[in-house]
Amino acid sequence: MNLPVITRISLRVSEIFFSLQGEATRVGLPTVFVRLTGCPLRCTWCDTTYAFTGGQSLTLDEVLERVAAFPSRQVCVTGGEPLAQKSCLDLLTALCDWGYDVSLETSGALDISPVDARVSRIVDLKAPGSGEVARNRWENLECLGPRDELKIIIASREDYDWARARIADHGLPGRCPILLSPAQGQLEPRELAEWIIADGLPVRFQMQLHKLLWGNMQGK
Repeated sequence: MNLPVITRISLRVSEIFFSLQGEATRVGLPTVFVRLTGCPLRCTWCDTTYAFTGGQSLTLDEVLERVAAFPSRQVCVTGGEPLAQKSCLDLLTALCDWGYDVSLETSGALDISPVDARVSRIVDLKAPGSGEVARNRWENLECLGPRDELKIIIASREDYDWARARIADHGLPGRCPILLSPAQGQLEPRELAEWIIADGLPVRFQMQLHKLLWGNMQGK
């Protein structure tokens, strides 16, 4: 697809690649991933530390051209923390304007309210085991709607109990899908599954499909 020049807005990009979506309700769908560089958080279980720095500067038009080279209408903008770059909002809107089904993966520490309403926002809620629980922007929970999703990574029973309480305190069931994931290498997946079943918690258990298929491989 030949895209017209829209703007000279630039973004710092860690990588753009084509793979299967590994988590959330779009799991398994062939998806183009745009991973932006930089993140103000340092979660203990982070698996993309390579995206904290480096990358290359690309114009918005160059990003769109690279995305258009892949045979998919599914695009996920991720990081790092993509919203740490102000130009991320322009990228999200441009992708929607070009007819893509766009999702945003964000830490939940920054304001999601300016994000284009056509974008599905996959928002993290940081449990204590992340080391970044103080960075949660609780106002984001009020912004969530049926198109959005809330993800909580669980590293221990303490994290699970904390998540269960926050889900109830904020009346989250029914607002959007809620996803609980075991922190890789810190919690046996079966333990989390059994806790959810025992409580009948209204959440979706998930594991990261891409790691099951390829391990923690960059570009997958």
